[in-house]
Amino acid sequence: MNLGGDIVARKVVVAGMLGGLVIMVWMFLVNGLLGFNARINMQRMDNERVVYETLKNNITEPGRYVCNPEVTSEGFPGGEPVYSVLYGGMGHEAAGRNMLIQLPFFFIAPMVAAWMLSSASSKTLESTPRKIAFVACIGLLLGVWGHLGNYGIGGYPLDSTIALVAHDFLLWTLVGVVLARRIRPETGSDG
Repeated sequence: MNLGGDIVARKVVVAGMLGGLVIMVWMFLVNGLLGFNARINMQRMDNERVVYETLKNNITEPGRYVCNPEVTSEGFPGGEPVYSVLYGGMGHEAAGRNMLIQLPFFFIAPMVAAWMLSSASSKTLESTPRKIAFVACIGLLLGVWGHLGNYGIGGYPLDSTIALVAHDFLLWTLVGVVLARRIRPETGSDG
């Protein structure tokens, strides 16, 4: 029986659970109360009913669709908008079920980050700012990887892309604060 390994594993699990709680509170405050996600991903449009009926009649299979301007003899005309439409194949009745499916990820991701932090060098583990920066860099990596590729034609505008990356970075910095309090060098205190 490896008591030291059991203690580290328990620290990782507890830290990951606390990190998951931070994510849940963040999502409730930032997305639920402040409407961050709605401002980026759920903007309303004029003539929504007409657009909805057009999409419903023309897009029947789940997928991501791109709507380009008509090609001319010179190619795609410059300055004309390109639209993308994302249809996941479900309606509002699936919202609760989807939240239950997504809930474990609120805890799995910070648990993985806690495990990665617990495996960091002793120099990192001896410094709270370094531990926070370690986890914040994970968030920055996730934000850049997850959102920067969605910038551009048929994707997010630059300001929304930057806001989404900043959102992930700030969230994971807060998760880092919690993980830094729980993950300490093995020679340090247990708490």
